[in-house]
Amino acid sequence: MLSKIRLFLRNKYFKFGFAAVIFILWVIWIGNYWLLLGLPIIFDFYISKKVNWTFWKKRGQKKTVLIEWVDAIIFAVIAATLIRMFFIEAYTIPTSSMEKTLLVGDYLFVSKTAYGPKMPNTPIAFPFVHHTLPFTKYTKSFIEWPSWPYKRIAGLGNVKRNDVVVFNFPEGDTVVLQDQNSSYYTLARIYGRDYIKSNFDIIYRPIDRRENYIKRCVAIPGDSLQVKHGTLFINGKEQVNIGERQYNYVIKTNGITINPIRLEEMGMANSDVKYNPVDSSYVLPLTEEMLSRIEAFGNITKITRMEDRDSLVMWKLIFPHDPTYLWTEDNFGPLWVPKKGTTVTLSMHNLPIYQRIIDVYENNDLSVKDSTIYINGKVATNYTFKMNYYFMMGDNRHNSADSRFWGFVPEDHVVGKAEFIWLSLDKDKSFPFNIRWKRIFSGIH
Repeated sequence: MLSKIRLFLRNKYFKFGFAAVIFILWVIWIGNYWLLLGLPIIFDFYISKKVNWTFWKKRGQKKTVLIEWVDAIIFAVIAATLIRMFFIEAYTIPTSSMEKTLLVGDYLFVSKTAYGPKMPNTPIAFPFVHHTLPFTKYTKSFIEWPSWPYKRIAGLGNVKRNDVVVFNFPEGDTVVLQDQNSSYYTLARIYGRDYIKSNFDIIYRPIDRRENYIKRCVAIPGDSLQVKHGTLFINGKEQVNIGERQYNYVIKTNGITINPIRLEEMGMANSDVKYNPVDSSYVLPLTEEMLSRIEAFGNITKITRMEDRDSLVMWKLIFPHDPTYLWTEDNFGPLWVPKKGTTVTLSMHNLPIYQRIIDVYENNDLSVKDSTIYINGKVATNYTFKMNYYFMMGDNRHNSADSRFWGFVPEDHVVGKAEFIWLSLDKDKSFPFNIRWKRIFSGIH
């Protein structure tokens, strides 16, 4: 019986039928029926064998070890590329912007099917790297032609409020090669565009090759949000207690320092601890639980949550980067999140909020002459949004470069949903004590 099953599974017509069904289902999912022209290739590969599609080896040739390795590598590259593109992709957490929900050294799997896989804008690229070739500093890993327009195929759902989302950095279209960790637009506002262009190398990156960021989606299309004294309100209600939000606190002691072992037990990284011996004070990022534990220490005399109130200075850093909006990271908004199909009235007052959406994200020619707004050469008094937008914030509220600094995230920048941690390594410890066993295979909330 088993031998008959094995013979059936090895039958070339069964192999062709199985491969053809999988291919047709994939084409239906993609929605590009021109790809059905690939069916004759599958038929020839399994049945007619007119063309040697595995050109690196001769037909009938006995497999050598080298040929077996080549077969295995090619299969692995193709399979991993398809899985990475359509199903799931691995990411790592390089910064503390999502602590304590996510820690530096966490390795994640991000689901592409949660919101629907996004087809690549630059389909021809070196596999398994993002925008730069391995062992090079600036060499692009992709070819900009051909370039495909934005298309997202069917997924399991939409971005929901409080999802932890991976997305392409919205201000990552223009990059200063010598300072890739900073936003070009922030540098230009501070130092001036002419200075930046004269002293540094500037490049452009398509959407899918911009840096990957991970934040929590705190507001979805149509929501209104406001931050008051560091507390976030969505549609007039305080954000639900989700994740492990933390804020920076100034903690004064009676002159006796806090035992570093106690801080380590709470999950405090060495880089998080800032101590000033002059007045025996600390600046520490704390969750509510950590705050309660610190308050119980006998050498603590005063604890104050930090709050940025310097709005006259912050406007160049805080969205929408206009001196008429004197917002800070702790006192921000109110702000409405644009929704596809919704029309807003345009004015010189609200134009700074929507300018980048209209001009850059939705590819219009926007200009202002004598306080009159022109879109594609015509006077514009209103605008209808073509895409949905999202507002992202890090759970580490005082150490996160997020939508408070660079604005909305367009739907075509969304990559996927962070699902679970498959490995976590503590940078402050050596192997094997650096493995955070309790975090391995834990879900992300």
